[in-house]
Amino acid sequence: MSLASTGTMRAGPSMLARLFAQQELALLLCLILVIAFFSFTAENFFSVRNMTNVLGQASLALTAGIGCAIVFISGEVDISIGSLLATIALPLIIIMNDTNSLLLGVGGALLFGLIIGVVNGYLTAYAGINSLIVTLGTMFIMRGGVYLYTGQRAIPDDAALDSFIALSDGRLFNVVPYSAVIALVLLAAFAYMMRHRPFGRQIYAVGGNPEVARLAGYDVRRVKFICFIISALLATVAGIILAARVGSAQHTAGLNFEFQVVAATVLGGVSLAGGIGSLTGMALGVLILQFLSNGLRGLGLPTEWQLVITGMIIIAAVALDEAKRRRANGG
Repeated sequence: MSLASTGTMRAGPSMLARLFAQQELALLLCLILVIAFFSFTAENFFSVRNMTNVLGQASLALTAGIGCAIVFISGEVDISIGSLLATIALPLIIIMNDTNSLLLGVGGALLFGLIIGVVNGYLTAYAGINSLIVTLGTMFIMRGGVYLYTGQRAIPDDAALDSFIALSDGRLFNVVPYSAVIALVLLAAFAYMMRHRPFGRQIYAVGGNPEVARLAGYDVRRVKFICFIISALLATVAGIILAARVGSAQHTAGLNFEFQVVAATVLGGVSLAGGIGSLTGMALGVLILQFLSNGLRGLGLPTEWQLVITGMIIIAAVALDEAKRRRANGG
């Protein structure tokens, strides 16, 4: 029996806290090394402007990664988030153009995201369909729907509301992008929930061993259902920020975004088997990949090599995680 099936249920809160602290320390050291290396090798890398720009660029993956990690920890997967980023821009932009109201536009986008979360959650948790198949299906349906509706043409933001544009261009104290502030606030809130609130403990229990969690009195299906809703709503928030950034609804928005988020989540120590991982680790994984990409661009390395190096890092991270699990199991 794997550690993912037993470790979370057997480990107490203090043991889990020590495990997360060790993972996060290793990731933090890795992040520091990445920043230190490129600070000496890439021109203008270590500057306030570049550091804050990287935070802004990472905000989308940070925001959507929270939901992705929560679904992973619950023992399921959600790969529909990239297509959701493109799809929610349609009600957002269309409603804002028609009503000149950011509130109504955001409300329409969140409602659509909620519907997608309910569909993904219901089909997985209550209908019993594999979550990979469910979210793969909704991913293709949404992406195809966007292509059909837009005719592969961008729908511009004609309303051009200052409050909407500020999501992309605005900076707190003229330094930190608002998108990064939103991501960090959401990260802090959900990290607190996962570590200190009963529902967070239920998610770990369900992901670690759903049968034991059920015997302990947890409603396994309800927990997984809510996790998919959280994931969809957070991806919707990321999609709103992306739409503000590009100033339109585009059929190519969020293309392959789900794989970037999954890569960062796995690098951050979140187990694909469920029950293990932390949102702080996920966030550090996002930042490592974002600073790595930024630094490699600063060195003039072609995009193709950036992808190759990133892929090698992900494989190495998963291999090390698997080796650690085998040692923990005495295998």
